[in-house]
Amino acid sequence: MVTNPEILALAALVLTVGAEMIHSRRINAIATLSFGPSALPSSWSRVAPVVRCLAITLIIWGLTTLLTIQPKVHKAKTVDPDEIRHIVIVLDVSPSMKIKDAGGDGARTRRERAFELMESFFKRVRVEQMRLSLIAVYNGAKPVVVDTKDPEVVRNFLDGMDMYTAFEAGKTHLFDGLNLAANISSQWRQNSTTIVLLSDGDTVPSVGIPKMPRSVNGILVIGVGNPTKGTFLNGQNSKQDASTLRQIALRLNGTYHDGNVKHIPSDTISSLVSIDEKSALDQMTRREYALIAIGASTLILSALPFMLNAFGTKWRVGIHKRMEKIK
Repeated sequence: MVTNPEILALAALVLTVGAEMIHSRRINAIATLSFGPSALPSSWSRVAPVVRCLAITLIIWGLTTLLTIQPKVHKAKTVDPDEIRHIVIVLDVSPSMKIKDAGGDGARTRRERAFELMESFFKRVRVEQMRLSLIAVYNGAKPVVVDTKDPEVVRNFLDGMDMYTAFEAGKTHLFDGLNLAANISSQWRQNSTTIVLLSDGDTVPSVGIPKMPRSVNGILVIGVGNPTKGTFLNGQNSKQDASTLRQIALRLNGTYHDGNVKHIPSDTISSLVSIDEKSALDQMTRREYALIAIGASTLILSALPFMLNAFGTKWRVGIHKRMEKIK
């Protein structure tokens, strides 16, 4: 039994071409009745036999392909240890992050905006290659998640879970979070770690910035909150301190991004981690191509008779006689 879709499709093409030749001879015998005195159809309709042959061939190829390909089995993706990237998220959870002045319309809290930015980040990277860590920072630093494979765990903590209650009230010690990130990542492979710092930069000290280990080869400092208009909190005018955050990024040889309105540019992400750049076309398999071939060809074959009936010839039986009577 022949199970090669290409061979069966070729056989179908030969048979349909033969059938069309026989059909064409029969039509030529009654061409005057079908197409009027000229005995010629509309010029576009002459391609109809070719279209029918190709459509039938594609349907046969698609059906036999679906019958012969192996069922789709979802296997767990394996990642080479040398391709693993560690992402350490240092999140400012101080009370100022609950101020609602973030986003294009200023209707979201700074913390909510931080979550949106990381959601956009996760959608554009190869998550299966990532090992994620989350550090909460207020007047100290606490590890929340360390080197997990599951991004949902990190999302759950980022999505509004109040973590500042785990700290005593005080000023934001942002550098404690960076110190902890450096300690955690020091055990990992060289140039395998990216640190993402999310903060409004409010009440951050200007000294005490830590030295990063050799495992860290990328640092992204993201500012949230309105950088121009402040909101009073505990007697202080709180706003995004973009100047301080830029200085932190500069001193760490990292990149600063004002994320209050704009998402992180893809160029910035790609310079830090691998972006999943596969398009939908790249991800298509023979199964998807077969389904498209069957669907498109079936649609064409269904529509073709109606189009030929309506536009296959300019000759209309009885029209000329009725026009003469009217005159």
